Amino acid sequence: VQQQVTPAGSDFQIRLSVCGSMKIACCAALLVCAASSGADADKNRPVTKVINLLKDMVKQLEKEAEEDEEVYNKVACWCKTNDKEKTTSISDAEQHIDRLISTIEEKTATSSRLNTEIKNLEVEVEKNQKALDQATANRKKELAEFNEDEKDTLQSISALKSAVTVLSKHNGGAALLDMQAALRSTMHTHSAKIGDMLSTKELKTVQSFLQSPEDYFDAEPTFKQSYAPQSGEIFGILKNMLSTFEADLSQAQKDEMQAQSAYESLKAAKEDEIKNGQDHLEEKQEELATTDEDNAQAKEDLEDTRASLSADQAFLANLKEKCQLTDQEYEQRTSTRQEEISAVSEALSFLTSDDAHDLFSRTFNFVQQSSVAESLGRQRAAAVLLTTGQRLASPQLVELASSVQRDAFVKVKKAIDDMIAKLLQDKEDEIKQKDFCIEELNTNERETDLKNRDKEETQAKIDTLNNEIETLTNEIDTLKAEIQSLQTNLKRAGEDREQENKDFQETVADQRATVKLLEKTLDVLKGFYNKKHKGASLAQEDPAGPPPPPGFKSYNKNSGSGGVMGMIQQIISDAKTEEAEAIQAEKDAQSAYESFVKDTNDSITAKQDSITDKADTKAKKEGERTDAKKDLENMMIELEELANENADLHKACDFTLKNFDVRQSARDEEVEGLREAKAALSGAQLTLLQRSGA
Repeated sequence: VQQQVTPAGSDFQIRLSVCGSMKIACCAALLVCAASSGADADKNRPVTKVINLLKDMVKQLEKEAEEDEEVYNKVACWCKTNDKEKTTSISDAEQHIDRLISTIEEKTATSSRLNTEIKNLEVEVEKNQKALDQATANRKKELAEFNEDEKDTLQSISALKSAVTVLSKHNGGAALLDMQAALRSTMHTHSAKIGDMLSTKELKTVQSFLQSPEDYFDAEPTFKQSYAPQSGEIFGILKNMLSTFEADLSQAQKDEMQAQSAYESLKAAKEDEIKNGQDHLEEKQEELATTDEDNAQAKEDLEDTRASLSADQAFLANLKEKCQLTDQEYEQRTSTRQEEISAVSEALSFLTSDDAHDLFSRTFNFVQQSSVAESLGRQRAAAVLLTTGQRLASPQLVELASSVQRDAFVKVKKAIDDMIAKLLQDKEDEIKQKDFCIEELNTNERETDLKNRDKEETQAKIDTLNNEIETLTNEIDTLKAEIQSLQTNLKRAGEDREQENKDFQETVADQRATVKLLEKTLDVLKGFYNKKHKGASLAQEDPAGPPPPPGFKSYNKNSGSGGVMGMIQQIISDAKTEEAEAIQAEKDAQSAYESFVKDTNDSITAKQDSITDKADTKAKKEGERTDAKKDLENMMIELEELANENADLHKACDFTLKNFDVRQSARDEEVEGLREAKAALSGAQLTLLQRSGA
């Protein structure tokens, strides 16, 4: 007879073999049923069969023990091998995860740094390219201006050479007209330059020559020639102009060569800077691509390793549970089987003794004599069993009541003993089941509460990390916008500074040109008004002869000349003051611009460093959030498993817990009824034995 007990939540079924006394009782029933009125050989035949049966049972139990030991050894070997392998695998995975996390943090920081460096290199390359483009444009403009000036100067030199040639040969006619046209063109084209080159007197001489060149070739002087210089004077002026133009042309050509050389040097330097910047940019971009690829690979490896670690941990937990239950089951089976072997061996020794042989002989001879007493005992036992079975609604007791009327005392008592033993075992098992259910439900509830608390804490951590990451993202975006604004302001400030310097150069040039022109004008006026007039002294001399006819009136200087020269001098002073103020203002503006550029670049650098730091912090926070989300997913899975386990426990335990007291009470009543029935049967059998002894 076997009874199967299945604890809730266990994957193992423990089969407990009932004590060998039940099998002994079955053997005793065989002895009763084998009674015969024949010879001694017929009486002893059932006992012999029972003895042989018990011997076979011992062999079978020993064989089962050997099979269990073989199975247990295999399972134990499997447990030991997989426990060691999975423990090592879990340890390696945890170390690998730590290394991957460090690698991811390092790669994320490196990626952020490289992005910043790439942006700076791109700005630097763009800045150098713009500077080179600007220098190239300026060089083209300067070259075009030089070519134009050189062309005009060469034409002017040609015209001056022609004029000098004509004057040296005293030619007139068409050559004179051509020379006049060429000189007029030169005076118009280089008016400013000629104004600086010639004095006022020389300028007037040239202008007079251009108006009436033929006067300088007449045999007799005209009215105008009485105040004009001779052809030799204009010849010298033109030769000086020719020398000046040739010297200026030579200097301009030298300056152009120097400017071109300086441009070539600047171009080579900028192209080298651009090439170096682009080479560094490509290196940084390749390094960034490699870093991002390694980072992505590390993240993927981290995810796979965590999944593998979770699977290994779950497998190891199940392995330990299975192996522990296997140890318990093997110990229980070994203990139970040993008890069964002991019981069978004890029964076998009892049946093979001489006393047992005599007892069986007397019992078989007494069967017919005790039929009347046995009938009365059976009726009493059947009544007790029937009443108890009907009261407890137990079909087993009702069936047993019927069997009392049919079967022999020993067989019925054996059945009663079996039922009592089963009921007591059921009671003990139900108590264990109740204790197991209460403990498992409490454990499940406690673990669920802890997991829910961990879940809430992890969710709160994720929410905090989300807020921190959002704040860092906003701060990084704000810093980037501020850097963009600073760079825009820096660019605009540079453009403004360039325009201001251009205006300053024009202003200073205008002021200096004004001062120079006014100083020449003032020199001309001073040269006339400050010298002593000769006509005035002649007018005071006494005539040596008769007075001449009335001549010119006394020549008096213009009374307003002093005021005009004073105003010119004041204008010159004001112009010089404005020039000095403009120069000082330019210095102040340049100094302020340089300070602004330095402060702006320092601010941009500080903000870029802050972006790098915040990006590193953000990457770490994102890694923590990923880990927290993974932990939360695992917790949700564990909570679901706990909920499923709780449902299984309630399915297996609710009926037992709700009906425990009722079932225990009913079982006690059933046991008590069985004991009363057995007592009734024992009383009838005792009466028969007493009569037999009498």
